[in-house]
Amino acid sequence: MKKVSILVPESSVMQAIADPQYLFTAANQFLISAGREPLFDVELVGAKKEIKLNNGAYSVHTDRLLKEVKKTDLVFIPALFGDMSSAIAKNKTAVPWIQEQYKNGAEIASLCVGAFLLASTGLLNGKKCSTHWGFQNEFREMYPDVDVVEGGIVTEEKRIYSSGGAHSYWNLLLYLLEKYTDRVTAILASKYFAIDIDRTSQSAFAMFRGQKNHKDNEILKVQVFIEKNIHEKITTNELAKQVSLGRRTFERRFKEATGNSVLEYIHRIKIESAKRQFESSRKNINEVMYEVGYTDTKAFRDLFKKLTGLTPIEYRNKYNKMAMMA
Repeated sequence: MKKVSILVPESSVMQAIADPQYLFTAANQFLISAGREPLFDVELVGAKKEIKLNNGAYSVHTDRLLKEVKKTDLVFIPALFGDMSSAIAKNKTAVPWIQEQYKNGAEIASLCVGAFLLASTGLLNGKKCSTHWGFQNEFREMYPDVDVVEGGIVTEEKRIYSSGGAHSYWNLLLYLLEKYTDRVTAILASKYFAIDIDRTSQSAFAMFRGQKNHKDNEILKVQVFIEKNIHEKITTNELAKQVSLGRRTFERRFKEATGNSVLEYIHRIKIESAKRQFESSRKNINEVMYEVGYTDTKAFRDLFKKLTGLTPIEYRNKYNKMAMMA
């Protein structure tokens, strides 16, 4: 039997606790129906016997206390809720337990922004990690030694797993189920829970807002200029001159402030504008391309797919009802 320990943290998301419990319990039933032995011993574990969530709206009763779990095979860290720093502080007693389980050979899997609690253990330092696209900037600021995978759905490195945002953690659950059982069981589970088993990116859902939570006023002015002049071809030299900085100094400060190179930032802003137009207008691909400052169709298509995981046509057809009816 594989022992699966689902951590129940303070300030966590109820569904991210219930879903792995539901999936691996259901997997046992799938295996029994196929004439096989159940494989998973699933438990809810926590620092207390009863943990209240969502301002007391829900109570979760753990099966065992952390101190009672000496060894397990797989630990799930559910998504946290609210202010991440506060949530981590509330769960500091779980940190040494997670570290000890990893040391003893367990695999550790964080769901969505559960990556913040996992990163607080230090186990992710120097490793790759996925988390919700909307929290990536905050995560990078808090944990600069972790390599955040842009748009990642499932990331695996040295017995540590992490997932993308919101319901994309289901892809990690199915990934682990397939690893422990087989493809047939994972496909059955994906059909039962109506989950796309092979989705590989959350990029199509991501909205690039730009990192403006910094104190570099010159760089902030440049960011505003870029966003107001999406249709223009903007060069790094022009932007540096606007704020009276040498190119090298400007590029360094821009990267430090935003987490992106100047060119990356410009491309992301332009593609974000293109996405919004594909979602809400009847404009064709070339019209949108020209309006956001590109003239090479292939280059635009390749960049769009790189950043969103979809071609412009695929994106428009997926998110624009008007386009689908045209």
